Amino acid sequence: MAQIKKITPPLDDAQVMALKAGDRVLLSGVIYTARDAAHKKMAELLAAGAPLPLDLKGQVIYYMGPTPAGPGRVIGSAGPTTSGRMDPYTPALLACGLKAVMGKGQRSAAVIRALQEYKAVYLAATGGAGALLSRRIRAAEVVAYGELGPEAIYRLVVEDFPALVINDAYGHDLYVEGRRRYALID
Repeated sequence: MAQIKKITPPLDDAQVMALKAGDRVLLSGVIYTARDAAHKKMAELLAAGAPLPLDLKGQVIYYMGPTPAGPGRVIGSAGPTTSGRMDPYTPALLACGLKAVMGKGQRSAAVIRALQEYKAVYLAATGGAGALLSRRIRAAEVVAYGELGPEAIYRLVVEDFPALVINDAYGHDLYVEGRRRYALID
């Protein structure tokens, strides 16, 4: 069984290059959330030459919009959303120094090329496990676009947040490799 790698953002090139498709990771520290609407706003800022609401250098963006926090909780359900909806925006954000993105589902060829070009990784969080994943979040605060509600950008403090490397900075794709291995089984 593969060793679990513990990572703490901000990430640098060496940390990213040490991650391979199929590696299991536990994230601890600060990560950010952003979904479709926040990505669109950030893309508009980049196109206008304006600064982003946060410095992306070395950071992780989790494609998630939380549900309201229950009594005694810092956040509600925190499951991943489909990553493909962010594909049009991801290469430009990676160019700003973003080192990891996390969600669920496959990524486009353009995103996979950008992960290689900018030395970044795509991580998958387990879909359908939002209530369990929320237990790994120690703090949550809106840092940009509060008017978007659950699609605002949140700053999360996570501890041992589990994920799987799907696309590494070498161009490997765990989904493609998994289907290839499955096809070889009689």
